[in-house]
Amino acid sequence: MMKTLKISEAVVRRLPLYLRYLNRLMNMNVRTVSSQQLGDGLDLNPAQIRKDLACFGEFGRKGIGYEVDYLIAKIKNILKLDQQINVVLIGAGHLGYAISNYNAYLKDNMRIVAILDTDPAKVGKQTAGIEIQPLERLEKVVEEKNIRVGIIAVPAEAAQAVADALVRVGISAILNFAPINLRVADGVRVHYADVTMELYSLAYYL
Repeated sequence: MMKTLKISEAVVRRLPLYLRYLNRLMNMNVRTVSSQQLGDGLDLNPAQIRKDLACFGEFGRKGIGYEVDYLIAKIKNILKLDQQINVVLIGAGHLGYAISNYNAYLKDNMRIVAILDTDPAKVGKQTAGIEIQPLERLEKVVEEKNIRVGIIAVPAEAAQAVADALVRVGISAILNFAPINLRVADGVRVHYADVTMELYSLAYYL
């Protein structure tokens, strides 16, 4: 049973790293793994891995470590990836096209199921097998497809309006690719994927 305590964002952000590595081990037919082996593979402190996982329960066995398939199932449950999570992508430009085509590689029940854009020249066309629809249909699409996550891939000047529209139709989890900080209501979670900012910070270490 999951412990009732506040989990730090750092722990939550490490869980997908564990999941990705565990999936690799499973594909290699590795059945059990120790925290030391996980630490070596991920270049992380094994004690930190044990502490992170202990936030959610006791998943390992002394002298054996963790059963790979069992730990995968548990982490998926913690991240809610044991259920279908439908995603809407706003923006069908070059970036949106790249993101939508990445959809083919997404696993663990999180998938882009709708793509919307304001450009009439793009509406009706398909990308990654999904027909692009007008942004005006956002509310209906979200309701029809039970969408819970929104991705913003529009120019910076349009991103805030798109975020406002997503929040209005009940989306409370947003991944923003636009180079702008969004203002959203309490209870709405926004994560940022800004390549420029990452490159700028990386330059510091040159």
